[in-house]
Amino acid sequence: MLAVDMTGDAVKAKNGSMVAYDGQMAFKKMSGGGEGLRGMVTRRLTGEQMTVMEVKGQGTCWFADRASEINLVNLQGDKLYVESSNLLATDAGLRTGTTFTGLRGATQGNGLFTTTVEGHGQAAITSDGPAVVLRVSPQYPLTVDPGAYIAHQGNVRQSFQSGVTFRTFLGEGGGEAFQIRFEGDGLVYVQPSERNTIAGDV
Repeated sequence: MLAVDMTGDAVKAKNGSMVAYDGQMAFKKMSGGGEGLRGMVTRRLTGEQMTVMEVKGQGTCWFADRASEINLVNLQGDKLYVESSNLLATDAGLRTGTTFTGLRGATQGNGLFTTTVEGHGQAAITSDGPAVVLRVSPQYPLTVDPGAYIAHQGNVRQSFQSGVTFRTFLGEGGGEAFQIRFEGDGLVYVQPSERNTIAGDV
């Protein structure tokens, strides 16, 4: 559970994630979750659906999402790329949007775009189990199962490659396996659990 102390300021959070509050709070639904009309249209076209509410007031507000683990990410003017289903809340001053991610959406059925968060402040992302933060460096690229991927930040390039997974070796795979490869210098957040994906053993 995430406890946010507010003194007249605001946060943006996933719609329905508030579980309790004390003091005086006002809740306002925000259309689309992106920046203005363009954000709304982009999300409708891409299927990267994310309903967001703004919470403003004096007191403490508690947020949660299906008992998921919550991880705080500090942004210092940089950009965080995160799956929309894993974004719980952000400081109101952070900008949210969408970015094209390429082939992964076609293989997963999750849309071709992912959510971006940028600016100065904190973002709260969720994970199924404790998230692990892995370093990507020019000497050590990283390959991740799409079902375990949560987010990444830094000067990182991502590409998609077909390959095999452990489940493929066990004969449990039902489709073609794809992996995400990260190169450059940055951080990748993964969870110790895999989302159910349309493609079978992605």
